[in-house]
Amino acid sequence: MQDLTEGVARFQRDVYPAKAELFARLAATHRPTTLFIGCSDARVVPELITQSEPGELFVIRTAGNLVPAHAPGPDGVAASIEYAVAVLGVTDIVVCGHSACGAMTALAESHDLSAAPAIAGWLRFADASVARAAADGPDVAALVRENVRAQLANLATHPSVARALAANAVTLRGWVYDIPSGTVEELDATGRTAPLAA
Repeated sequence: MQDLTEGVARFQRDVYPAKAELFARLAATHRPTTLFIGCSDARVVPELITQSEPGELFVIRTAGNLVPAHAPGPDGVAASIEYAVAVLGVTDIVVCGHSACGAMTALAESHDLSAAPAIAGWLRFADASVARAAADGPDVAALVRENVRAQLANLATHPSVARALAANAVTLRGWVYDIPSGTVEELDATGRTAPLAA
């Protein structure tokens, strides 16, 4: 906790004064252009990876960057997607998987999750990813890519996203971030990757 407290002190002393004008604008407006759906893994920090300023990204982080397909009933992920698309009007949605993902590793290696029923239940949202990657064997990297593709498909089932796609008002993008190299690759429709930046 001491590290966090010291971090807040550094923010208030060093960062906030240099960006005071930005924060004053942000107090009155909230217009991010991108919804970034990433893993809750502490090593994956969307604002750091994209070098975004406060207010530029609307971020949802879930274990395994999973996006449940639309279903009736209360759902925090669905509510956040709807808010970003229908209220804020984001024009891009990125689903970002990453190397060494604990969720995808657990699935690829068939870890026993019987002592973690909430995790096991949540990871059921990756069943389609596991089925598609099964042909390649238990390869975490292949599963990470298939999972990004599956979550993009799930996103399209959300009514707000479906309407925005039909109106050509939003673009869906799949990324894979490699932690040790810092590279980001974009998936094409077939699941092949290409470097995002040189």
